[in-house]
Amino acid sequence: MALIVRRVTDEADLEKMTGWMHGWWGPQEGYCYDAVRVYLARGIHSQTLPQTYGMYLDGQLIGMYQFTRGDLFVRPDLSPWLANVYVDEPFRKGGYGKQMLATVLENARANLQTDAVYLYTSHQGLYEKFGWTFVEEVDTFLKPRMQRLYRLDLTDEKGVQNA
Repeated sequence: MALIVRRVTDEADLEKMTGWMHGWWGPQEGYCYDAVRVYLARGIHSQTLPQTYGMYLDGQLIGMYQFTRGDLFVRPDLSPWLANVYVDEPFRKGGYGKQMLATVLENARANLQTDAVYLYTSHQGLYEKFGWTFVEEVDTFLKPRMQRLYRLDLTDEKGVQNA
């Protein structure tokens, strides 16, 4: 089986990604399907941010993540962000998410001109395995309200631990 993570630069998988993202956070955050589609299309055609990466198993899109300019409205001082980390339901618990996350550092270093990337999540113990450092608990005013803010230092030589 061939597993690759690469930058998405065409619209072939746009409908699938839109379905994932709209189902995950669209209605909860007040976005219609078309608004999510336009947002994701920008991440495919952008030379800057957002940038969208797809994980493909034997040519089939099974996951994604993005680097975005902003993701957490209560922390507009931080940028860029890792956002929309998603693995399609049938491929969860197969280690694919960890394999996808292992590519974030390399892709960020190669494609972002910054010293660090941020993310927020309710997960604890996952992102640390990939070099992310916990910064603080933050009130997101979302569900769940209190989430964890992380920073990935792109200048550090931290590698991926055995995930």
